[in-house]
Amino acid sequence: MTTANEDPAVTRALRGLAHTDASVRLRTALAVGSAPDARLVDRLVERCAAEPDFSVREMLTWALTRHPRDLTVPRLVGELRSERPRARSQALHTLSKTGDRRAWPAITPALLTDPDDEVARAAWRTAVVLVPEDEAPALAAVLAGQLGRGGRETRLSLSRALIALGAAAGPALYAAAAHPEPRVREHTLATEELRRDPDAGFDFAIEEAKRRVALGAYGDPNGRP
Repeated sequence: MTTANEDPAVTRALRGLAHTDASVRLRTALAVGSAPDARLVDRLVERCAAEPDFSVREMLTWALTRHPRDLTVPRLVGELRSERPRARSQALHTLSKTGDRRAWPAITPALLTDPDDEVARAAWRTAVVLVPEDEAPALAAVLAGQLGRGGRETRLSLSRALIALGAAAGPALYAAAAHPEPRVREHTLATEELRRDPDAGFDFAIEEAKRRVALGAYGDPNGRP
């Protein structure tokens, strides 16, 4: 009987995934996704946590989505407890692509408020995909607690996540509009601006929000001084 370690195809795949050349790793991940093999799931997940090349990570994620979710989801959920930020962020990203709501309980407040911006952003994107409808308001409250955080890309990611929650985010945004910190109010007002006019653009929305806060906007995010 041929074991996984003795199977030439598996051996080639394992070598390819660990190759020093990113183009080889990319082609190998594509090949593995094109011909899924359950024996490679663990290695794909492990490689996601260590892979430095963005394109290769995306291909690894795609390859994992081609395998049965009963195999991949538990393994990805386990990665959410990793001490390595990249392992957590890539596992979250891949879980968002599977769309398997069995992973929802693993999207904890600790992940949604992770000090690493890339992990937090991945958690926000994943949460809005997986959250059950009746838990969306509670998720919005946690996300609203992060308003004002980080640089442009982090704030944009958070705004998009809150907007994706739709009406469930309304009460949390209303409360955040009265926050004593101007940066939080600015981010809240910018998010509401994008909810009303998705074509406005984030930079415009932020500048408009700064103007409104400077003029005394406080409280109702729909109010216009």
